[in-house]
Amino acid sequence: MSPLAITLLVIAIVLIVAIVVLYFLGKKAQEKEAAQKEQMDAVAQQVSMLIIDKKRMKLKDAGLPEAVVKEIPWYAKNTKAPVVKAKVGPQMMTLLCQADIFDEMPVKKEVKATVSGLYITKVKGLRGGNAQADTKKKKGLRAWAARKRKELAEEQANTKKK
Repeated sequence: MSPLAITLLVIAIVLIVAIVVLYFLGKKAQEKEAAQKEQMDAVAQQVSMLIIDKKRMKLKDAGLPEAVVKEIPWYAKNTKAPVVKAKVGPQMMTLLCQADIFDEMPVKKEVKATVSGLYITKVKGLRGGNAQADTKKKKGLRAWAARKRKELAEEQANTKKK
């Protein structure tokens, strides 16, 4: 065999092995995510809160409690996450939010939210209906990926119901 054919064969084998490994890692990650979602749904509570501010910021700069920051893996501390500052009852709290509902969350308005620990999973407007969402369509690769992720989640939810 020529050296070019051997090189291409080795590259093909490495790519196939990498794809198989990624497949099994993805499957394992989906199972973990499903288990975590079940746990979060079990401890979720409906809370009325006034949203004061929302922004994407690094987790170590978000003002979260020290115990929470200590539990975050080192590689995730510098990633930007959707953070919401809200007044829940008489106290101010810093909460994390799901990325897909972060854009729908109104600022300077009172909402009824489903909260699981320090994590907001759903938001509804307090005066009936859902919170106002932006009507303009976002552009870019991240917006496209978020739309696809949301569509896949809806499809999975529909198939589970059937």
